[in-house]
Amino acid sequence: MTHPLKINLALQGGGAHGAFTWGVLDRILADDDIEIAAISGTSAGALNGAAVKSGMISGGKAGARENLDWLWSKVGAVTDDVLTAWISSVSPTSAVMARALETTPAYQAMDMAMRFFTPYTLPAFVDNPLRPIVEKFSYDKVCATDGPELFVCATNVRTGKIRVFQGEEISPDAILASACLPTVFKAVEFEDPRTGQIEAFWDGGYTGNPALFPLYEPHLPDDLVVVNINPIVREEVPRNAQAIQNRINEVSFNTSLLRELRAIDFVRRLIESGKIEDGQMKQVLVHMIADDALMNDLNVATKLIPQPAILARLKSAGQAAADRFLTDHKADLGRQSSVDLRAMFD
Repeated sequence: MTHPLKINLALQGGGAHGAFTWGVLDRILADDDIEIAAISGTSAGALNGAAVKSGMISGGKAGARENLDWLWSKVGAVTDDVLTAWISSVSPTSAVMARALETTPAYQAMDMAMRFFTPYTLPAFVDNPLRPIVEKFSYDKVCATDGPELFVCATNVRTGKIRVFQGEEISPDAILASACLPTVFKAVEFEDPRTGQIEAFWDGGYTGNPALFPLYEPHLPDDLVVVNINPIVREEVPRNAQAIQNRINEVSFNTSLLRELRAIDFVRRLIESGKIEDGQMKQVLVHMIADDALMNDLNVATKLIPQPAILARLKSAGQAAADRFLTDHKADLGRQSSVDLRAMFD
């Protein structure tokens, strides 16, 4: 009997584009050779992580996949495979749908409101529509010591520092804080169990999208699989206001991830040069699953407004990307990185 290949997952946030991660997770969970040891998630990544953990406690990998389907059906996805395929086949291309969505009067009005008002002056923006969904998670399972370790990233508004919630610290408020865009929702305020003070939190993407450092613990596996949903590279320079804002969002939400990946590469070079003895610091093996081509066709409108055809394509793209990763790099797990960090930063 062979031992499963243990991995850590780092799940980025990106609003409705988190449906790509849904597809990635669905494919990984279908592989009997892979065991998820820990998950660090921000925003949509935190929701996906909580769904996986609670589902696995209830019903193993099948339970996790069912819980992910439930989560995204509540967000707006169609989970019937036949109907999903039909919707996707009769819909325009993703790029056309993205451009059409951002020109609708409803989105234009929302975009204008976010530029000139705050959530504190617009009552319609106060209630996070994710709250009824997040509150239905089984927190005895989300916070359980069994199953994959779960880390949820948020940003402390007062200090500007990252706050990583884990174990019994994870609550509906902690997950909503991780997904709190300050131009759309009021800061999520609650008593931080670590300080005993009322703290305000914003989206974790500003300080850790997601945080990688919780996954460096010695008892966790060396392999870290990043599911990236914010394109690192866009060849075209944005020209209009919405495209510029979208690229600003992508760059800022990738900054913390790139900083941590650079640190991993720096430590690796120190070990390879003999400046740090092997074993003193962890040799993290980095892998990445992404589909920048699809994400380049989408925009901030498709992040903020879940659209069934787009969600279906994102899930399918995530499944395909995970399948390619497992075909090409499953043999690398436990042995070597499949991402050339040095080339990434040259």
